Amino acid sequence: MLDPRLLRAFVTIADDGGFTLAAERLHMTQSTISQQLGRLEDALGHLLIDRAARPVRPTAAGERLLGHARRILILQAEAETLLSDAAGTASLRIGMPDDLFTPAMGQVFRGVRERHRELRLDVTIGLSRDLAGRFHAGEFDIIVVKEEAPTADHRATFAEPIGWFESTHAPASWGDPLPLVAFPAGGLYRDAMFERLERERMGWYVAFTGSSLASVLQAVETGLGITLIPVAATAGRGVRPYPSLGQEQAMAVSVYAWEETGPIAELTELISGVLAQRRG
Repeated sequence: MLDPRLLRAFVTIADDGGFTLAAERLHMTQSTISQQLGRLEDALGHLLIDRAARPVRPTAAGERLLGHARRILILQAEAETLLSDAAGTASLRIGMPDDLFTPAMGQVFRGVRERHRELRLDVTIGLSRDLAGRFHAGEFDIIVVKEEAPTADHRATFAEPIGWFESTHAPASWGDPLPLVAFPAGGLYRDAMFERLERERMGWYVAFTGSSLASVLQAVETGLGITLIPVAATAGRGVRPYPSLGQEQAMAVSVYAWEETGPIAELTELISGVLAQRRG
């Protein structure tokens, strides 16, 4: 591995055509810069500077090395500049369902990043039950999850109205059994759908499974079946309430965080503010 200090001495001597000027530029004695060049030559097994020439100049081996040496020094300077900037060096890990990562939430993240350049926001979108388990395992600093009821350690919680929806072009009757548009296994809405229909002793089958809210809404709009989703997520979409099943009990949208101070606490409060406005 070539020592950048030795390479810098060699390049400066070659550029200035002498040891005296090179030593002055590097703020060292002529003896020191001569020793550094000698150490580099010993390491490579080649003379790099023709000391007998006036002004001194690179040998054939030195000419071959010179361009590479300059590139190495440029890369070293770039690396030092990069590492001297703390931007994005501290990870803040956040988990939330996809329908809660709204433009308003994105603005909150942007504001926090502008105030804390050292932060890198690592956001994971997923199902609430999975996110909650990973939070308690220490994989997240903050999570926002949907749940039937919040646990005692929540930082904030809000009611999330949910309802049954069908396409605005749905048939007058879906027939029996009902076609359902569902989230993957393990999703809260999926389980709530099944429990309600079993309680009502209604026939059903899963006609479509979507891994995201966008895919579920698109399937409902297309007329593939009915679904149970947050009321807030249906604004501006081609869906309407499915009246036969009436209302469902609201779910809780809860915020959890490990820290009560610093940027984590700041972001927790801001996220809670966005959720409060969404509820309103």
